[in-house]
Amino acid sequence: MAQVPYPNLDALKRAVDVAAGRRPGDVLLHGGSVLNVFSGSIERADVLLAGELIAAVGSLADARAEHAIDVSGAWLSPGLIDGHVHIESSLVTPARYAEAVLPRGVTGVVCDPHEIANVAGVPGVRWLLAGTRELPLDVWVTVPSCVPSTNLETAGAELGIADIDDLLSDPWVVAVAELMSFPDVMAGDVAQLAKVAVAEALGKGTEGHAPGLTGRDLQAYLAAGIGSDHESTSLAEGREKLGAGAFLMIREGSVTRDLDALMPLVEVRFADRVGFVTDDRFPNDLLDEGGLDVMVRRAIAAGADPVYAVRCATWNTARHYRLPRRGAIAPGYQADLVVVDELDTFRARTVFKDGRPVAERGRLLVTLPDADADDTAVRATVHVPALDEASWRLPVPTRSGGLVRVIRPLPGQVVTEARRVRPSMHDGAVIADPGRDLAKLACIERHGRGGGIGLGLVEGLGLRRGALGSSVGHDHHNLMLAGMDDASMQLAALRLAELGGGFVVVDAGLVLAELALPVAGLVSAAPIAVVRADLDAVEAAARELGVTGAGVMMTLSFLGLAVIPALRLTDRGLVDVIAARVVPFVIEG
Repeated sequence: MAQVPYPNLDALKRAVDVAAGRRPGDVLLHGGSVLNVFSGSIERADVLLAGELIAAVGSLADARAEHAIDVSGAWLSPGLIDGHVHIESSLVTPARYAEAVLPRGVTGVVCDPHEIANVAGVPGVRWLLAGTRELPLDVWVTVPSCVPSTNLETAGAELGIADIDDLLSDPWVVAVAELMSFPDVMAGDVAQLAKVAVAEALGKGTEGHAPGLTGRDLQAYLAAGIGSDHESTSLAEGREKLGAGAFLMIREGSVTRDLDALMPLVEVRFADRVGFVTDDRFPNDLLDEGGLDVMVRRAIAAGADPVYAVRCATWNTARHYRLPRRGAIAPGYQADLVVVDELDTFRARTVFKDGRPVAERGRLLVTLPDADADDTAVRATVHVPALDEASWRLPVPTRSGGLVRVIRPLPGQVVTEARRVRPSMHDGAVIADPGRDLAKLACIERHGRGGGIGLGLVEGLGLRRGALGSSVGHDHHNLMLAGMDDASMQLAALRLAELGGGFVVVDAGLVLAELALPVAGLVSAAPIAVVRADLDAVEAAARELGVTGAGVMMTLSFLGLAVIPALRLTDRGLVDVIAARVVPFVIEG
């Protein structure tokens, strides 16, 4: 596979000679219908491959090739390119992630290694870069811009402007990643604006993160030079951002599912301004639904023009990031193609990467290498402070009938509601109450940088006994725990430390189920099917404890996300995201 994102001189010479008929090509795909993302049309055409490049497209009955493949009755699509994904959310390493998405026609992704960076800093980003170079999957990287995401949490590392500048010099790094500190950007904070400036100085862009921003706030954010947004959840919001010039990334993750709401914007008249992304997808959804392919499938089923749906998953993203020779079936483009038998279902029959078939009918044809990069920087990252009875004690309202702040996650969304509740108490202490669906919530700093513990309550999980624990806690990735009794929460925290990170479900002094994620406390090197089986066991155990709804571990991980409204919990305490400050658990006055 290519070691840099550009073909070498020999590859160019070979493609030109094959196109001109001076030498035979490697593969001739004949009899199929090509999705032309430039013209928006479907054209009967042959495709001649020369090594890693496409040499010619058209009526090529006289073309010579070492191998001829009849694809009559099938459609040929460019390989899909996911425009914004956190590979870490798949809970597996990049190689194991590639095993899941390649057979579905995804031949490239733009990855924001924000999660690994918040645990391991620059060494973590370089570990990911090194581990993807030999894969038959293009992995472009955007430099994490917010490590830590805010000053209201303790992450495992910091990335300064010099680090961002240095990482941007890598040829596989294409932009500065989503600038999540939108209040600081709108306030004109020079440190945030400098990240945009350093990217532009190198001819690269800066990606956006603007949940709910409209009007002058949106204008101020985009005025910094930020080029995209993937946080639109309503049609009005998406329309406004499109009209303001943002590249609109429509997202369909495991929790944040925005395609239905934004479907009217999957429209040919928006040309190159719309792209598809998955952002965060768990193993079960990757295996059951797919990666980016599920968005193409669903968009077509909802009535979108099929070629434009494919364009949103290929050329538009390649054009936005200036990815060389990607996103189309045309002379000189990378020979990344997907053969599909039925356009409306868009399920890959054969996937070609760099001119080679790498998957057939959902089965990989190649063995993916394990990353041989030094992983010292991403191991042994979970350090739990000493815990005792006082570690779990919530402050008590000083007056009778006093209120406390409570986090309530909203179903199917990443946003939360800030509630005001009279807490349940026993022996002079605030306690969890299964009868009121109120669980105790804790965030424990796990990077060995102070051991702070934030405490609060969460409403709506359905938990009735025991505790849940996770070392995945966006974006700081400290331990997130929810429980009905302190002993179960402490056991969950200690077991996570023993595993090196992961998910655990405990009750009555026993670990009921667990998933080990020893790489940075975020991912596993095991096959994704194995990880999925352990995750299913964790989710099943959580349901036995009363949890309602799917994906509770991802919901738990997002309860610490201090960059999306409204109320969150970090190791510093409860965070009012809109006010950008830590607020007390007890509401005085």
